[in-house]
Amino acid sequence: MTTNPTSRHPHSVSADRKRILRRVGTFMSYAGISLVALLFLFPFFWMVSNAVRSNAEVMAVPVHILPEEYQWGTFVDAFVSLPFGTFLLNSIIVACGVTAIVVAVSCLSAYAFARLRFPGREGLLLTYLSTLMIPQVMLVIPLFLLVSKLGWINTYHGMILPVAFSSFGTFLLRQFILGIPKDLDEAAMMDGASRLRILVTVIVPLAMPAIGLLSLFTFIAQWKSFLWPLIATSGIEKATMPLGLTLFQTQQGTSWNYIMAGATISMLPGVILAIVMQRIVYKGISVGSGFGGR
Repeated sequence: MTTNPTSRHPHSVSADRKRILRRVGTFMSYAGISLVALLFLFPFFWMVSNAVRSNAEVMAVPVHILPEEYQWGTFVDAFVSLPFGTFLLNSIIVACGVTAIVVAVSCLSAYAFARLRFPGREGLLLTYLSTLMIPQVMLVIPLFLLVSKLGWINTYHGMILPVAFSSFGTFLLRQFILGIPKDLDEAAMMDGASRLRILVTVIVPLAMPAIGLLSLFTFIAQWKSFLWPLIATSGIEKATMPLGLTLFQTQQGTSWNYIMAGATISMLPGVILAIVMQRIVYKGISVGSGFGGR
């Protein structure tokens, strides 16, 4: 009995089908990811598109995706029409100040909850983490009364200190530190290192992915914060970028193109920081899944 030389073995045909299905699946995955990325990027594209057109064209109907006439000078006009340099400096001081304090306090408290043994540790940690369930709006009035009594209204420390403590940061770093072997601590103790030196020289370098992630989240959250700076300031000399953008809304109307241009400018520091720290952030994303053992 002869066989057709052009015929293929069933296993070969099955392998070809699996290979084709795998390629189709990969293509569909990339297509889906690209579609989701476009959906997320479209608001940023629309913001820039409105920033480089006149205010009349922004309000024109029907809406055009691309400007009929590009006006790149809108960015310069928006920057010089208001003290944007002051707003930018205030935002940098407040965001960096809050981030530095949050990281320092979170490292200390997370190390204490992860390594030190003391009575009531678990109950104190649970109480501290329960503050995450308290909405910020419920704390606004007590914080304002406290800051007002201390005479901190319209000051940098009045804008920084009340919001410079984060139970989320303590929880995040604690989960990471729990995954660091205790043998490293014991070896450092045998060399005569104190607890603080162990934290600074051993734990912090190993926990940099989590610290970088916490720093990025805290900086961006404070950079775009509007409610507390609005309450803690009484003039434009200490106003941050979100507050400064509201000055484009006047009784004569709203300059939407200037608002979009200012929003684009204010978005750049966060984007640059995310790009610079992307490797650390990618490592920090795995904190919740890769750590947490006791």
